[in-house]
Amino acid sequence: MTPKHATLLLIATSTSLRLLAAFSLGLGNDEAYHFLYAMHPAPSYFDHPPMVAWVEMLGLRVVGDAFSTFGLRLGFVALFAGSTWLMARIAGRWFGGWAGFFAALALNLSGYYGLAVGTFALPDGPLLFFWLLTLDRLDLALEEPGRLRPWAGVGLAWGLAMLSKYHAIFLPAGAALYILASPTRRRLLKAPGPYLAAVLGILVFGPVLVWNVRNGWASFAFQGSRAVGVAFRPDCLLGAIAAQAAYLFPWIWAPLVVVGWKVARSWKDRDEHERLAFCLCVAPLAMFTAVACVRPVLPHWGLVGMLPLFPSLGRALAVRAHADPSRTRRRVAFAAGFSVLMLGLTISEYHLGWLQRRPEGGAGVLTAKTDPTAELYGWDQVAERLDRLGLLDDPRTFLFTKNWYQSAQIAHATAMRRPVHCYNLEDARGFAFWSDPAGAVGRDGVMLMINDDYTPFSFYEHWFRSAEALDDFTVLRAGKPVRRVRIFRLNEQLTAFPLRYTAEDAAKRIKLRERLQGHAVSYSPPPEVGEKRPTTRRD
Repeated sequence: MTPKHATLLLIATSTSLRLLAAFSLGLGNDEAYHFLYAMHPAPSYFDHPPMVAWVEMLGLRVVGDAFSTFGLRLGFVALFAGSTWLMARIAGRWFGGWAGFFAALALNLSGYYGLAVGTFALPDGPLLFFWLLTLDRLDLALEEPGRLRPWAGVGLAWGLAMLSKYHAIFLPAGAALYILASPTRRRLLKAPGPYLAAVLGILVFGPVLVWNVRNGWASFAFQGSRAVGVAFRPDCLLGAIAAQAAYLFPWIWAPLVVVGWKVARSWKDRDEHERLAFCLCVAPLAMFTAVACVRPVLPHWGLVGMLPLFPSLGRALAVRAHADPSRTRRRVAFAAGFSVLMLGLTISEYHLGWLQRRPEGGAGVLTAKTDPTAELYGWDQVAERLDRLGLLDDPRTFLFTKNWYQSAQIAHATAMRRPVHCYNLEDARGFAFWSDPAGAVGRDGVMLMINDDYTPFSFYEHWFRSAEALDDFTVLRAGKPVRRVRIFRLNEQLTAFPLRYTAEDAAKRIKLRERLQGHAVSYSPPPEVGEKRPTTRRD
């Protein structure tokens, strides 16, 4: 079998498994939220650029169902197939065909990329594809640095990467570092090609900049605030490193670290491809390692910095496979078997909950709070209960929860039959742009309290004339509780909730926090089912 045939077989096999997973699993919290991007087309969004929405809309159009979970994920599965091909192409051009195959295989067998990014509706999917496409175009441009057309391709690819996720800003940073660190490349600082690429990339990214200008730089302010800390936190740093190893799987992460260390240690002896790859790693890894020193970070934030090392890992695996084929086959079989096992466990646990133990005890190693599949399950049961209560056909009502991801899950599960809001003074995310606060005045809000909502019920009473409890039930999976749901009807909203990211609404939120600060310590229990009572409004 040739490397090309092996790569095509890898793509066909892995894509089939991902399509199965895309069809078999409910939406995660982030996916449900990203679904609302597709329902609200815009040049950009509060926390991400628009590419994730475009990929979703394409998949939904292909299947012809605006609320299809499978359709929502279809484009991301296709993009990962393309990412696998790009990884094989880049590594194959650098180090030979089998290095390309093994680099693509390692990408598929890594936990976060192979299982999550390749299947779910996340912005990391298009980021991965366009990051690799930018690297591919950049490599070709560096072979003919005097021609402008290849550099135009670099700029377009980078612009699309920026439209996918802001992490793509590290691509030009890495390329600049490579040019500065390579004496033979420094003449590119005087060449028009790199500047053409930068200008084209910024033009492609332009709609996001325009959106932010019109919305007080809300997106950049939000993302920037997540990187702020004041004191050294060794626990956060060690936790971030351990989490990255777990996300990629140790047998992928450790060899990548070794490969990167070897390049850094013997920089002068490395070829231009390895130097370029290493420079592209430095900025994201350094940035998110620095952030992890002062505050907790999400494990996947810095993983994009590992991507350029996969071609070198592919070469190392190809050399090892040639020297000791039987041992290599055993290791590949273990890694592939583990990935398939994890996929099978996830699908079976989602449907059966067999790893979750009952509250009274018994077999099982997970609880509803620690089971990662629990957030995907049972939102259709919530929608069915709302429908049974006649709330989805009542034109006077809208739905709301305290959390953006809960509101997103409700919106998808109910097929957006009623408007859905997120009433949260601190973090309403995109609902601040999608909701119509003034339009809710005079209407009845149906509040869904999921599990033990940490906001006292008296907070919501400030906004409505009266309140009544309609239902209290538990979402079950194979007879085991997944989440408690309480449904309340809050009658006649009296004033608009200050959701907008404007100076006026920000001032209102500050005053409201001061006025309602007593609610942080006082507790007004919600009414019981069947009980209706007037609210105590604090003006």
